[in-house]
Amino acid sequence: MESVKNTAVISVIGKDRVGIIAGVSALLSENNININDISQTIMDDIFTMIMMVDLKDNEIENSDIKEKLNKLGDELGVAITIQHTDLFNRMHRI
Repeated sequence: MESVKNTAVISVIGKDRVGIIAGVSALLSENNININDISQTIMDDIFTMIMMVDLKDNEIENSDIKEKLNKLGDELGVAITIQHTDLFNRMHRI
């Protein structure tokens, strides 16, 4: 089983528009970050997406990918966050 240290959760929330999935997927691909799983839905006019991504082969510092995702989110008009899976799991324990 893959270590959670090599995986992260990316969430994307905002007003629905064409190109959100394409933009996020392209940025991840350009930085050699693989998408392991993805779930997306549109509630009313709000786009929501959660992605599990593999960071083991990425060629960029984690702070740099976070910065790139924030910039892309601004361009697309959505909020994009990334958290390592182990941190995400600790934050969501009851």
